[in-house]
Amino acid sequence: MSRREDYEAKTEALLLPIAESFGVSVYDVEYIKEGSDYYLRAFIDKPEGVNIIDCENVSRALSDALDREDFIAESYILEVSSPGLGRTLKKDKHLAASIGQEVEIKLFKPVENCREFSGELKGFDDAGITILDGEQERTFPRGQIALIRLAFDF
Repeated sequence: MSRREDYEAKTEALLLPIAESFGVSVYDVEYIKEGSDYYLRAFIDKPEGVNIIDCENVSRALSDALDREDFIAESYILEVSSPGLGRTLKKDKHLAASIGQEVEIKLFKPVENCREFSGELKGFDDAGITILDGEQERTFPRGQIALIRLAFDF
């Protein structure tokens, strides 16, 4: 397990009971370097959507827990937020909850001269992700997918 994965797993373990106590669920945790700064991001969710008070409550409690445990060596910026409308679908639990919804897929390399596809998420397995693009069902190998997220129109 990499340092990033270790930090994310330990943070998620701390976050789960905190989130539950405030009536929200943990969507994802990521530890990432952007420029010269490290960010520890916790994404929380609930059916009616999270608000700023939810984020503030969870952030304060998580910050206290992280200070007590002190397992992250580098200085970092803690952010707690909603995964948003165009949320990235990183884990199988995200995909399972999104079956039947419109998604956007970006590929590392073009297929049929195109790197971006959209359609209804029909299914997934360890090998690939299947969408209904118009009337055509397309399956993309997971290793070719750079990003998959929920689509949204305004």
